[in-house]
Amino acid sequence: MPVTPVDSGTWIRRFHPAPEPAPRLVCFPHAGGSASYFFPVSRALAPRVEVLAVQYPGRQDRRTDPLIDDVGRLADRITAALDPWDDRPLTLFGHSLGATVAFEVARRLQDAGHPADGLIASGRRAPSRFRDERVHRGTDAQVLDEISRLSGTDARVLADRELLASLLPAVRSDYKAAETYRYRPGPALDCPLLVLTGADDPHVTADEAEAWREHTTGPYEVRVYPGGHFFLTTHATAVTELIAARITRSERDNAP
Repeated sequence: MPVTPVDSGTWIRRFHPAPEPAPRLVCFPHAGGSASYFFPVSRALAPRVEVLAVQYPGRQDRRTDPLIDDVGRLADRITAALDPWDDRPLTLFGHSLGATVAFEVARRLQDAGHPADGLIASGRRAPSRFRDERVHRGTDAQVLDEISRLSGTDARVLADRELLASLLPAVRSDYKAAETYRYRPGPALDCPLLVLTGADDPHVTADEAEAWREHTTGPYEVRVYPGGHFFLTTHATAVTELIAARITRSERDNAP
């Protein structure tokens, strides 16, 4: 589908440039997250894989940019922002909200004839599985209780009420995007799909994780890790090495 041109530099962060022909991993943050969340991933994978981290509006150096509370509109803009980067294979990796956004970007890339080399969906139920969640409609205290319960925010941030107040609009906007998303039926992806989930994640059941299988005709696998919604924090090294192995293996398989 056609997309509106955007400034790629506004949306994409590259912390550790890698020489050609290193493949690229595009990372999509969770609700309330920012591109810097993936700095350790970029550092660990360089120079084998070049990491591009998406920076949503409303946080860090984009704090004054208008918020986007719709997954489809986010995906449209990010797809356009990735256009200068598709000279190398792209694998998409998203956690929580980021998994849904990454999925929609993968659909758009495939529709445009530039399919992703793979999709890694972490900490999120399959797009076709709906839950009636309304955190974004809650009070500030209720939103803070939710992000605290999921253990995805630094305790120092949670203790800084002034900082929290500045972050809440972006967090609420992201929750609205995630909670109002509705899957639009269409062709399945044809790329490999790897699903990562925490065994005790309150937002993703085993069945909801397994349902991602419906969304690709390519190779598919679910990996379950001990922990809750932010199992990535505890298992960062293992997950990063798994991602590296998958991307480099794909490169070998596709070599002429």
